[in-house]
Amino acid sequence: MTSRYFAAFCLLGNESRPACVGFTVPRAVGKAVTRNRLKRRMREAVRSQLSLLPDRWKIVFNPRRSALEAEFKDLCAEVGRVFTKCRES
Repeated sequence: MTSRYFAAFCLLGNESRPACVGFTVPRAVGKAVTRNRLKRRMREAVRSQLSLLPDRWKIVFNPRRSALEAEFKDLCAEVGRVFTKCRES
């Protein structure tokens, strides 16, 4: 799934384990300080919406540079949209 702020790669697992979420940030986004800041923002957005994500899902977020300037509530809404789509699948 894609968004203005990130691309999300979702995989439904076979076993009933808790959901896993990972992050990849390419060097093209910026230096290490910028990439780490972006990962912290994404982690917090995922943490705030984690209750929407059902078990067995494995999701990797690949944030875009636009996520740095995004309003945090918009970032959370996009993460929630991904988790809701997973729930519906």
